[in-house]
Amino acid sequence: MTKILAVTACPVGIAHTYMAAENLQKAGEDLGVDIKVETQGSIGVENALTDEDIRQADGIIIASDKDVSKERFVGKKLLVVGVQDGIRRPEELIQKVQTNEVPIYNAGNDTIQAVKQKKKEKENPIYRHLMNGVSYMIPFIVVGGLLIAIALTLGGKQTPGGIVIPEDSFWKTIESIGAASFSFMVPILAGFIAVSIADRPGLAPGVIGGFIAANGSFYGSEAGAGFIGGIIAGFLAGYVVLAIKKIKVPKSVQPIMPIIVVPILGTLIVGILFSFVIGAPVASLFEALTEWLKGMQGASSIVLALILGAMIAVDMGGPFNKVAFLFGSAMIAEGNYEIMGPIAVAICIPPIGMGLATFLNKRKYQPAERETGKASFTMGLFGITEGAIPFAAQDPLRVIPSIVVGSMAGSVIAMMGSVGDRVAHGGPIVAILGAVDNVVMFFIAALVGVLVTAIMVNLLKKDVDSEPAMVSSSAGNAAVENTSADETIQQTETEEIEIHKLTDITTPELIKTRLNGTTRDEVMDELIKMLNASGVIESADTYKETLLAREAEGTTGLGMNIAIPHGKSSTVRKPAVAFGIQSTGVDWNSMDGTRAKLIFMIAVPKEREGNDHLKILQMLSRRLMDESFREQLLEAESKEEAYKLLDTIS
Repeated sequence: MTKILAVTACPVGIAHTYMAAENLQKAGEDLGVDIKVETQGSIGVENALTDEDIRQADGIIIASDKDVSKERFVGKKLLVVGVQDGIRRPEELIQKVQTNEVPIYNAGNDTIQAVKQKKKEKENPIYRHLMNGVSYMIPFIVVGGLLIAIALTLGGKQTPGGIVIPEDSFWKTIESIGAASFSFMVPILAGFIAVSIADRPGLAPGVIGGFIAANGSFYGSEAGAGFIGGIIAGFLAGYVVLAIKKIKVPKSVQPIMPIIVVPILGTLIVGILFSFVIGAPVASLFEALTEWLKGMQGASSIVLALILGAMIAVDMGGPFNKVAFLFGSAMIAEGNYEIMGPIAVAICIPPIGMGLATFLNKRKYQPAERETGKASFTMGLFGITEGAIPFAAQDPLRVIPSIVVGSMAGSVIAMMGSVGDRVAHGGPIVAILGAVDNVVMFFIAALVGVLVTAIMVNLLKKDVDSEPAMVSSSAGNAAVENTSADETIQQTETEEIEIHKLTDITTPELIKTRLNGTTRDEVMDELIKMLNASGVIESADTYKETLLAREAEGTTGLGMNIAIPHGKSSTVRKPAVAFGIQSTGVDWNSMDGTRAKLIFMIAVPKEREGNDHLKILQMLSRRLMDESFREQLLEAESKEEAYKLLDTIS
């Protein structure tokens, strides 16, 4: 069996990292590939790849939007893509690694293919380096902001000048710890931008450059150059160190270059340039930007709120989202909390809105989507916008406009209501912890945005399952006309059955190992006759119309000599599966052109169409991927023998 390893990571290390890991894991199982996925999330490395794992691997996939060390994969096929590819194209990535398209990674002597791959990796390096810095910065500002918020909530005293924490109280210490954590924001941002560019030798020059950027005393400014200065210092340090590393020196000096010469020389160059050339102009620009934002009133502030709300929602944790988030975080450091307030509202609207949409109208969503809706709703409560991604990936034309409009509406109301957020995070959790000014308006803004998203997306979406179209034949019409009111009442009285394995809904009487039919419709008639005789369905004609309507949408011939005709109808009294074997096969218009020999007919009551239908299909699909199992079924001579085999499907 092919063994593939993967590493997933994203700048924030929350949702994207684990969604990509889960999708790769599922795709590996579906493709029959032994796959192990290491996640590099916000809580560190989990399910780490061992040396033995790497030695045995046939190929490696790195699905990440931040730098992941590749040295341990030298000599292995290595495919490097963005984390979104891991979420949306897991099967394609695995199949690509199984071919010869992916080059072997050789750090010292790259092949032509590897050189091409590196060029692809270097696309948009500015964003990649910036996101690396952001990913390390976020824990500091979240911890600092939440500690300050908790201290203000539990230890603050109301005064004419606002909430103040007494100097001699325990909560003043907690506030000071939070402030200490918060003060690392710009140095950490700059330091890890530099690391992304120049590796570890860039760390010291980057952190020190970031500290100088944040401390205006180095260049005669009271406010400092803020996060803009930190970004400039990080890129400056990275590229200065990268240039120094390329200088050729005697072999005797090489051992001390990375630990002494490069950091010291890089720090001096960055420090001097920022202190005497860059710092003052950038600080003036940042001060002007801050004053402009503080002075925004009326229409101008509403325009800003619209822009920020749209950026947060449009890519749900992607580049636009991160830029808006970073902007709001920087304003917190400058004492302007009314920029992060609208952002904090907008952050939670896409996931909560989509979760609410699945609760309000179940007909618009498949059972799996409704389950995703529960998770999405929960993620939204904790300010994780990525919870809406599965819905947007499946139906972008309806979902993305809905969440963007909802987030814009919530953001504008928050801006008009002077909602402030003292923490670089969003969602109801920050309001509950006391980090939000004007809590009532926060929840009003969030509620309006969520309702706008949920109502809009449900208006745009169609029902996932419409009533099957009836075949226009006199026999079919007669069958419909002959359905009495009493029969309709009987049809609604379906039997409740818990489905844990296939034989919960299959009996030997629903099995025929020698089907006589030589066409698709003849085989259908045989299986329908068994369902009818067992009391599973009320009307054979009505049920067949349902099956034919389903076939008109697309063949149920899956290939590999398998067909799974299925129908959800009010004429079905209880879920059941009829199974038949046609040894020579019948033409079912299968995807791979093979004739159907193993035919499973699934009957599900209309009111139980969700979980039952998908559960049965899932059980069958998973087991029927086993070629040896299919061969055993084809060789079954009796109902009892086939039933024993079907009893293993769960």
